[in-house]
Order: sequence, then structure tokens, then C-alpha cells
Amino acid sequence: MERQVHTASKTEAGLPQLSLPRTIHLVPLDQIAGFDVRPGFYEVNGATAIPGGVNFTVHSHGATSIELLLFHRTEDEPFAVLPFPQHYRIGNVYSMIVFKLNIEEFEYAYRVDGPYDPKKGLIFDKTRYLLDPYAKAVTGQSQWGATAPRGQHYKARVVKDDFDWRDSQQPLTPMEDLIIYELHVRGYTKDASSGVTYPGTFAGLKEKIPYLESLGVNAVELMPIFEFDEMQDYRHHNGNTLYNYWGYSTVSFFSPNTSYTASTEYNREGNELKELIQAFHQRGIEVYLDVVFNHTAEGDERGPFFSFKGFDNNIYYLLTPDGHYYNFSGCGNTMNCNHPIVRQMILDCLRYWVTTYRVDGFRFDLASILGRSEDGSPMGAPPLLQTLAFDPILGDVKLIAEAWDAGGLYQVGTFPSWNRWAEWNGRYRDDIRRYLKGDPGLAQGAALRLAGSQDMYGDRGGSNASVNFITCHDGFTLWDLYSYNDKHNESNGWNSTDGANDNNSWNCGTEGESSDPDINALRKRMCRNAFALLMCSRGVPMFLAGDEFCNTQFGNNNAYCQDNIISWLDWSRLEQNQDMFEFFQFMIRFRRTHRVVRATTGGGVHGFPDVSFHGVTPWRDRPFDSQDRYVGVMFSGWERDAGPEIVYIASNAYWGDLEIQLPQLPASLCWEKAVDTWQAEQKPSVLPSAQTVIRARSVMVFVAK
Repeated sequence: MERQVHTASKTEAGLPQLSLPRTIHLVPLDQIAGFDVRPGFYEVNGATAIPGGVNFTVHSHGATSIELLLFHRTEDEPFAVLPFPQHYRIGNVYSMIVFKLNIEEFEYAYRVDGPYDPKKGLIFDKTRYLLDPYAKAVTGQSQWGATAPRGQHYKARVVKDDFDWRDSQQPLTPMEDLIIYELHVRGYTKDASSGVTYPGTFAGLKEKIPYLESLGVNAVELMPIFEFDEMQDYRHHNGNTLYNYWGYSTVSFFSPNTSYTASTEYNREGNELKELIQAFHQRGIEVYLDVVFNHTAEGDERGPFFSFKGFDNNIYYLLTPDGHYYNFSGCGNTMNCNHPIVRQMILDCLRYWVTTYRVDGFRFDLASILGRSEDGSPMGAPPLLQTLAFDPILGDVKLIAEAWDAGGLYQVGTFPSWNRWAEWNGRYRDDIRRYLKGDPGLAQGAALRLAGSQDMYGDRGGSNASVNFITCHDGFTLWDLYSYNDKHNESNGWNSTDGANDNNSWNCGTEGESSDPDINALRKRMCRNAFALLMCSRGVPMFLAGDEFCNTQFGNNNAYCQDNIISWLDWSRLEQNQDMFEFFQFMIRFRRTHRVVRATTGGGVHGFPDVSFHGVTPWRDRPFDSQDRYVGVMFSGWERDAGPEIVYIASNAYWGDLEIQLPQLPASLCWEKAVDTWQAEQKPSVLPSAQTVIRARSVMVFVAK
């Protein structure tokens, strides 16, 4: 009897695929639920379109049987149920090719049967519809804020990856040259003031690329764009609808958030995001994803049951000895990241985003969880972190850790790195904030942070270990940092018990918005001070979208649930604060021009060390005492193609003017004042001598000419 046999080939993405069939004498194909089937490709996880059908591969360590469910689009009951035959199972992997399936005509899920023993973490339930952990697109998510019940019957689509990257290349920007800009895809353009055609979407963000290019940033860090359920914790408070707006609660690690697209992309999910990334790369801007591998949206025992709980609850999550969920994430559950199965999934996920979406880097939320063992204790050399550090596919990818978690583990300065991982430097944020608002005893700490935090990172700190930031999504905006002494989170519905209390902020004399021109002038100067120091610090600078035009969250320092003008950028403030935008442009250009402030350049020049600290007079044995609020930091080194370079940063956090003495230069050189935050407009001028006055609460930067 003549039967068709399909032979393996390779797609452009390198995944096995069936070639066109040829006819030979063979054993008949199996039939299940009216479909021709045969064993599939066991090493290709997820659902993959092939000529003539679809390959489905899924695994479970504890399952006794698995069923594939096929649905017509928008329908909740399957039109076909295909049990995996036991002889289609190899080890713990079930794989089946289903022929004559058109990917545009169905959606899919699984049902998994197995033992039920909650004290051992085994909670298999054959009645549950389960989302494929390797799903490339999740259905029913494309409309933001849909009030239909979600999280119970997630289904997946098969995605056809035929995007043409043409000759697009990744920028591969060295760490020391990065200027990272953190933004929320929806909030960046959702307000009408953004003026884009497709607000709140990847396409809307694409429209803003010329703006970002003019600002001068060369890397964007996107807050979570994996599929998440914004309806999680959906509620109303004082007439406002509250959502899981930030998205730090993953539903599917391999799927882009389809509610961030301008149009529905049936079976082409991800194309709009790819177009965005391609457009960024064409302008020399790298794209980093904020990824959340520390927990999922399934929560604890009270949370939904839609994927990992049903496949292998006791493998995917850290469980107590009696089967409950450890909660080092503060969100109900904690992923068991160093279990070999989970470790492989995370590696597969990152490789997928790098190869299929050309992502340039990842910021790992609550990354200390990634270094916990199966009993929750910290590991000295976590296998996952080591694997990611040395993986060949990830060789050029930036790996940035938020080096703490909600379980009290704080590893800033000690995160396992293999000279590969960078860290969000929380100590930089705290020390610089406290110093700028005038706290005593912070001069030494501020100087160390400006110099690359070598007390924390050694020689790595000067270029690639410390990601320096003063503001980020989590906390006050830069304008609010100098407009509020206290958080104002009443609109979140928790009586302001949420959000950090140690903001190290200062309202400059009046709480909240003010019509006093002197207060507003001081606030702008404080913002300029902060950004000037950030741009003159060694390490990698990062700042929050909207800080360049004094965007406000009205004192809310935990706007995770605010899908409104509290979190959205108000672009009308760009015109109101054009002077601040131009100062940000100026400082970014300054940083790019002077490599000596970005990284060690191989030693000092003219007898000066690479970095030196100074009080109001230079070269004191102890530059700072416990009451000092003045910091002088001098960098010297060799610029590429420009010869010797010397830059001196003078910062006065005192409320009065100070007379200062700069280090004496060789006779052939003089000091030029390049930056003075006392005024908005920057006009370089040559100093007649090494002695000058720095005004109260201001920053000056001098360059040897």
C-alpha cells in the first residue's frame, strides 16, 4: 500500500521542519479523532507549522497522559480531542504531528492527567485546559481591558515566522557607551498628547523613534512585553478602574503582548514588535526587555490554574515541604529557576527572543530569585546564571540583574557575575539621592558612586558592571523626587500602605505642584543636578522616560495599577519644559564626547591619576569629612583620536555658595567651564584661574583645554 512519508529539513530559524511529502511503501499513518497523525519532532518544543500540518511537542515529568485540544477561533469547547498515544511518548516528552491542519483555522490547549497529592506538590487535574508553556501566541488577549473572565481557559495559536529582517544588523553598542531609557510601551504614547496615530502600541512607539534619536539615547528598556493579564487584580476605586498595568506577572514567556499591537495579527503575532525592533536598530538604538522569570500569574493556592501548575507544579515552583508556595517574589509564587527543566525553559526563551526578535539585552526582574536553590536558599554559583553567562547564542546580549528580591535577599555588589552580568545599582540611587538633597556624611559615598562604584565592583564598575540610575518605573519620577517629601498613593486603593517609604526625596519647600517661580526654579535645578551627575558617572546610565520634560505621577511612587494620566506620559509638558529637554540633550552629548567620564581609559595623564577625589581645595589627604556637602571628582585619561583628556566634576549640595579651588593644570592648559546647572542654558567659558565659586545646590563640570 502506498503511504506518504515526510523527511526532515531546516527552516531559516534552524528548527526542524518536514519537507514536502514523497510517496513510498510504508506502514499506514495513525488516525486519531479523524486526523492523520504520526510521532513528531521530540526536540522542538511547542507547536510548529510544517508543510501539511503541525508538530505538537510538550513534556511533563509527572503526567500519566496528555490530550491535545483543538478549538475553532473564539469557541470555548474543543472541536477535537486528540490523546497522545503512549507509543508517541519518549521519556517525559509527548510529540505528535497532526496533518491537514490549517494554522489559521484553529487554536489549541492541553489536558494533562496525573497523580493528585498536594502535600507533594502534585495537583494534576485532567479537567483543566492548559496553556502550552512554549506557546508563541496567546489568544483572547488582544483587546486591553476586556472584562470577560480570563486566566481560566487560555489557548494558544501557531505562529508563522516569516518576517523578513533583510540586512538589518544589531548595533552591538559597548556597555560603556550605553545610555538606557526605560519606558512602558502602552503608557509612552497612550495619552492623546503623544500625537501618534496608534497610541499605546508598538506602532505608536515606533512613531516616537525620531524623538528618541534626537534626545540621544541609544538603548531602550521596555517594561514587560511578555503576554500578561492586565485583568489580574482588576478592581474599581473611587471611580477609577485599576489594572495590572505594569505587567510584572507573566502568562506566557514566549508570547508578545498582543494588546500592544495596533491591529490583530492572527498567526503573525509578533510582527509589529519585530518591525519596531528593526526600526530601532536602523537608528542604532538597542532594545532590551524587562523579563519576569521570578514568578508567574498563577499565584499561590488561591490563584488561577492555567499552565505550569497543571504540567508539573512541583517542578516549576519552589514549594515548602508540605506543598505550599514559597513567596520570595511577593506575588504568590516563586519559580524554581535552578531546576534543570525550568533552567532549560528560561534558556530556550531567551534564545528565542534573541534569534526570532533580535533582542539586544534583558533586564531580569527580582534577579536574586534566579540564584535560589530548590529549598529557597541562595546559591554560590547558580547554574542558571552561569548557563546564561556562557551561552553562545547570548554571547553579545546584555544581561542586567535587579539584584534583590522580595524575600530579603539583597545582592547589589555581590551578584554572581562571571564578569558577564551587570546590576541595577540601587546603592547608586540611594547615595546620590541622599547626597543631592543635602544629607550630611554622603560626600564620600557620592564620590565613589560617580567613580564607578569600584568599592563594590572593583575594576568592572567603571564600564560594565554598574547600571547607574536615580529614577526608574518603581518610585518617583525625577520631577516628583523634588516635588514631594512623601508618597501619595491614595488612588491605588491601599490607604497608601503600598510603595516604598524611603524615597530620599525633597519637595523644595512645598508639597506637590507649586505656582511659586522660585520653588519651580529650584526644582528644575535639582533635576539638572541629578542628570548632570548621572551623565558624568562611570558605569552605564539609565533614566526614566519623561524625566527629560519633568513628567509627573502626582506623587504616586507605585503606579503599577494606574492605566491613566498618572502613568501615561503627558507630552504637553515637553513644550512647557523645553529647557529641561535641551539640557538632557546637552548632557548626553557631553557624555558621548568625553569617554574619560564613561570608563577607565588606561591610566591618567599629565601626572594625574585616572580618578581622584577633591574637597573645596584639591589633593587633601582626606578629601571629605562627615559634614561635607561638596564633592569634587576628577577623571584623566586618553581619548580615542583626541589625546589626553581631563574632566573635573564639582557638586555642591550645600544651601550656600562655596569658593572652590580646582587642581592646578600644566602651564599649557586651562580650565573651561562646560556645564553649570545654576542656569538652564549652557554657555562654555574659560576660567581665568583655578579658583571659582560654585553656587548653592548646583553642579559644575570643567574640562581641561
